[in-house]
Amino acid sequence: MSITCQAAIATGKGNFSIDTIEVQNPLADEVLVAVKAAGLCHTDHDSLHWGKPIVMGHEGAGIVKAIGKDVHHVSIGDSVILNWATPCGTCLQCNLGNQHICENNSPVVAGGNGYTNGHAHLDGTLWNKKPIERSFNIGTLSEYTLVKASAVVKNNAKTMPYPSASIISCGVMTGYGSVVNSAKVKQDSSVVVLGTGGVGLSVIQGARVNRAAKIIAIDINEKRLEMAKTFGATHLIKADKADKGLLAAAEKVKTLTDGRGADYAFECTAVPELGAAPLAMIRNAGTAVQVSGIEQEITIDMNLFEWDKIYINPLYGGCNPQTDFPKIISHYQSGELKLDEMITKTYALHELQNAFDDMLSGKNAKGVIVFDTL
Repeated sequence: MSITCQAAIATGKGNFSIDTIEVQNPLADEVLVAVKAAGLCHTDHDSLHWGKPIVMGHEGAGIVKAIGKDVHHVSIGDSVILNWATPCGTCLQCNLGNQHICENNSPVVAGGNGYTNGHAHLDGTLWNKKPIERSFNIGTLSEYTLVKASAVVKNNAKTMPYPSASIISCGVMTGYGSVVNSAKVKQDSSVVVLGTGGVGLSVIQGARVNRAAKIIAIDINEKRLEMAKTFGATHLIKADKADKGLLAAAEKVKTLTDGRGADYAFECTAVPELGAAPLAMIRNAGTAVQVSGIEQEITIDMNLFEWDKIYINPLYGGCNPQTDFPKIISHYQSGELKLDEMITKTYALHELQNAFDDMLSGKNAKGVIVFDTL
């Protein structure tokens, strides 16, 4: 028997509606989840312009309502966190341990077939009696969602609120993983974080977990800088919009790092003009990390690479969900990782436009849509 529920539907033409969808029962390798909370990020707003109707949302947590016959790692009633990078387990990248860039299932890796292979069966969700895709294969801005079994990770932290669990799905994982998995930040090192939204705060927390000695936060928003301090930043630099490439800010970084520059710098602004900025912040042989997913063409002065600097562009913090999510949960339970505090405000589904407005204006570290599903 199918379930009829409410969901946010992007029209593909720049807007969305809250409408009724029909979600089918799971097939053998699928799981039906009652979504309890869905985090928001700029990618969700971008999805309004993807040129096709989709069920929106790619961060979420909820409760298992039904499972297919081949699903054994979760049971009905389990609390779960949803993961959009669903691995196939057999391709070259999966065998190399790079599940986040699976060649068969990823919805973002070029040349893959993620929206066919990574989805639950394509007629598993219907809108106006026609199949509709789910954003990043999971479509969490919906009271119920049908996903592949590999898209759910059991959450054993019984006291973790669902809004806090939901943001692990992308924003927290991306920031934390970029530090811990991708850059492998060393103890007692110096770290610069450009942009202190939800992902930037997660980078700061990852740097703190890895025992970085100096964590320098840079932003144009003073309120967000103060927030960065509460999450572990040791030094704050207020940027100037007129500072092209943040070169003046880079000089301030050098004064804080013995004139050399930092060991690591993470770009978390999603502003194409700042794509090269982390290179200006690091010392010779330092590591610059482009976290925010800039995809536009940018120009880089090769002098910024002098000398022996490394620039990496990781996806999803190198996520292996079945091992990384439990690590994040453990850090949360020990008090090393603040998740509850990252939730600035929660909203009902019909308040989605207000949530987007608050996100775009910089009011929220993380806004989360909450559901009253049973």
